[in-house]
Amino acid sequence: MENKWKKSSPELARVLDAALLRFTCDRKPMFGSPVFWINRNMFAGVHQDNIFIRLAEADRKEIRGKFPGATPFEPIKDHVMKEYVVVPADIYRDPKLFEAWLMRAHAYAASLPPKVKKAKN
Repeated sequence: MENKWKKSSPELARVLDAALLRFTCDRKPMFGSPVFWINRNMFAGVHQDNIFIRLAEADRKEIRGKFPGATPFEPIKDHVMKEYVVVPADIYRDPKLFEAWLMRAHAYAASLPPKVKKAKN
């Protein structure tokens, strides 16, 4: 099966934008999709028909154990992004639950060393 690029869901972009209004973070598009960053570390975004978040290992195990739809984020077939999980609809449709998971993702990314901007050649 071939993965073809598909434009991100505007509805999911609105859901994520609204959920992150109170968070201190930067919103920058990546491949035409909204992605959120703290200290130049990505922690949430929309890709095609999915919202994804970056979590610590214990949180990844917890979310996958509680929500069958929480799967590893694989933007390209056979290219799993190690610390990222797809957020199932039963989470993002519950504002309080979604905020709780976003808080974990934000806190985890904030705990990482800031990424250094690459120098232009």
